[in-house]
Amino acid sequence: MHPLDVVKTRLFGFYKGILPPILAETPKRAVKFFTFEQYKKLLGYFALSPALAFAVAGLGSGLTEAVVVNPFEVVKVGLQANRDAFAEQPSAFAKARQIIQANGFGLQGLNKGLPATLGRHGVFNMVYFGFYFNVKNIIPVNKDPALEFLRKFGIGLVSGTIASIINIPFDVAKSRIQGPQPVPGEIKYRTCFKTMATVCKEEGFLALYKGLVPKIMRLGPGGAVMLLVYEYAYGWFQEHW
Repeated sequence: MHPLDVVKTRLFGFYKGILPPILAETPKRAVKFFTFEQYKKLLGYFALSPALAFAVAGLGSGLTEAVVVNPFEVVKVGLQANRDAFAEQPSAFAKARQIIQANGFGLQGLNKGLPATLGRHGVFNMVYFGFYFNVKNIIPVNKDPALEFLRKFGIGLVSGTIASIINIPFDVAKSRIQGPQPVPGEIKYRTCFKTMATVCKEEGFLALYKGLVPKIMRLGPGGAVMLLVYEYAYGWFQEHW
């Protein structure tokens, strides 16, 4: 039985820090789409072109989303960076309590890396929503439901891909700021743009795009699916409510 216990323990290791993202994903997606609609309605009172309104509403939704999700990200990164034995791994709530007791709620504590997270989500949503709705309004609607589905999926796929390419430097900066520092006890990565400059200077410009391929593989099709679910669900509610 012992070898099986060892395998089980190692497998559980792959799921270290999974609770914070699970807790964050539900409100995160709800905030993303709900606030996008609210900002879009609010911008209707201003003399903005529809193209600009979609992008600005996306930016607003991303900034709001970042404020909600950042504490969960700090806890998740803290748990994943913990290299103690699996038996000593604290729970997500215990880790959050540790962070608050040590550094409070501010930019050194539970909201560490918030500016980078604001950039990551703000830029992503601005491009994601702005590109999708503007391009969707340009490409003619297809009367065939299957082809119409593919049209929307294709535009969503490209939206998620372009947004990922543009926002990944903020993602890299966020990971460096919130993650373990190279020298224990010394804070090397403090602010968003200074971190980007440091990474670019020491590791080269392409270091700002580390992890781009897996990110595109996740958020390209994932972004398309989210937009389709949102569009069809929103249409259903408008029709039946």
